Amino acid sequence: MITNLNKRKLNMPSGHRRAALRNLATNLVRHESGITTTVAKAKELRRFVDRLVTRVKRATTDANKQRAARSILTTASAADKFVRIIVPRFENVRGGYTRMARLGTRRGDNADMAVVRFR
Repeated sequence: MITNLNKRKLNMPSGHRRAALRNLATNLVRHESGITTTVAKAKELRRFVDRLVTRVKRATTDANKQRAARSILTTASAADKFVRIIVPRFENVRGGYTRMARLGTRRGDNADMAVVRFR
């Protein structure tokens, strides 16, 4: 029986994978118009960011919201922008905070590419 298949491993060690997702999430907050990455990373990034938005929305005080955002995002300015600008947009939305659009393949290695942006 195969168990615990709840995330993509992205051919990285767990620490490297977590750092890559944190950097992608920070760049997504910085560049709200969208970031371009591979489809596998984009799918995992959607899970990662959607959970972060829900976690910040459920926090009761502003300090807890900042703390939740700063525990994931790598810069304080990105965390502040996330809490003050991005999360209030989704106050009455129950999920699906990000969207992914496929772009085709990358020229160098033929990897499937996608752009991830906030709704």
